[in-house]
Amino acid sequence: MKIIKIYNILNDLEKKRIIFLKTENNFQLLIGVILSAQTTDRQVNEILPALFRRYPSPEDLASAQKDDVIEIIRSTGFFNIKAGNIIKTAGIINEKYGGMVPEPMEDLLKLAGVGRKTANVIRGACFGLPVIIVDTHFSRTARRLNLTAEKNPDRIEHDLAAQLPLDIQYKFSMLLNKFGRDFCKALKPLCGSCPVERFCTWKFKDLSRFS
Repeated sequence: MKIIKIYNILNDLEKKRIIFLKTENNFQLLIGVILSAQTTDRQVNEILPALFRRYPSPEDLASAQKDDVIEIIRSTGFFNIKAGNIIKTAGIINEKYGGMVPEPMEDLLKLAGVGRKTANVIRGACFGLPVIIVDTHFSRTARRLNLTAEKNPDRIEHDLAAQLPLDIQYKFSMLLNKFGRDFCKALKPLCGSCPVERFCTWKFKDLSRFS
């Protein structure tokens, strides 16, 4: 099966666990993923230490002044909305879940700033559940490798989940995401050194247009 061959190749390339956000617990990861919307993980990693020094627990962040949070997270963009979301989410976790990040999808989706992608990150990374995490890197590379023809994230998730054993779904999500960042870039993909080039059916795979 092609997708398993791709998984094996990408898995052989990664000797270490793939970590995009530098966090110490489930709560920190949740906040980090919320902040990562429409910005880079590098930018989020730069502000997380200051944020959690000031507000180390859900209770602390829930009681924070929005303007103070904005000053810390401003560089991540959309700071007004994000500050409101993480304060509100911290309050829900503190009051409803005793300071613990919930596992069920339906509970996660009730948190401010949490969509299905964010919920899947938490369920996979924090609870070891089988998930397909569809972001821009994942969806782009999955389509280029003809693993799906869909553009809707929910449909991409459904397509890929149907092709993969449960025990490697989260790992495959992380591998394909990193592959999209490192090789299958949006504008200048490194097709000449691509480890899974032979599986690529991308109709625009013409290196001259990226030179």
